Amino acid sequence: MTSDSIPLSQASRPWLRSLTLALLAVAALLSLALLYTRLRNPQALLGTAYPPGTAAPPLAGTGDDGRPLALADFKGKTVAVFFGFLNCPNICPTTLAALERVRQTLPERQRKEFVSLLVTVDPGRDTPAELRSYVRYFSPDARGLVIPKTPLRQAAAAWGVGFEYSNVKAPDRYDVNHTTGVYLVDKEGNRRVVWDYTQLNL
Repeated sequence: MTSDSIPLSQASRPWLRSLTLALLAVAALLSLALLYTRLRNPQALLGTAYPPGTAAPPLAGTGDDGRPLALADFKGKTVAVFFGFLNCPNICPTTLAALERVRQTLPERQRKEFVSLLVTVDPGRDTPAELRSYVRYFSPDARGLVIPKTPLRQAAAAWGVGFEYSNVKAPDRYDVNHTTGVYLVDKEGNRRVVWDYTQLNL
């Protein structure tokens, strides 16, 4: 085929071919990296399991409906506990969306017994009502929990969760850095597995 036979739309957009090839190359590299990870450690993408009978530390505060709420209230259900905050730009919303995708893959009966629980690490700004609107955007069965700062520190430490406030510009203007793990609690109130953000959002 000569250059005269090349369609004008293709000849005038050489960057399109280059971009397509670049995207295909990146996709291939990512696929190989994922395959390599699976072959080296097949369990790496399944989270880290806790020893059998590892009780979940207590969590108690004000629920997204303004009423007292505790983790113990969910006994008989499977709970995905996540520590985050409403002004989180990316990790929190993508994690809640991923948890809802997980819930939707379950049979209907089990779906009703799976609850995502967002524990805010920003109780100074996040109100129960705002939490309710936020979590319900992702799932009709998701819940939010507000714990005052002092007991929140203690509760977070018991779960192995860290958080800190940075770049403080005003009492209500600051950033929050926090641990991104999701902790799966079974119907008996035991921690079964913890997922890292990257594992849950593959």
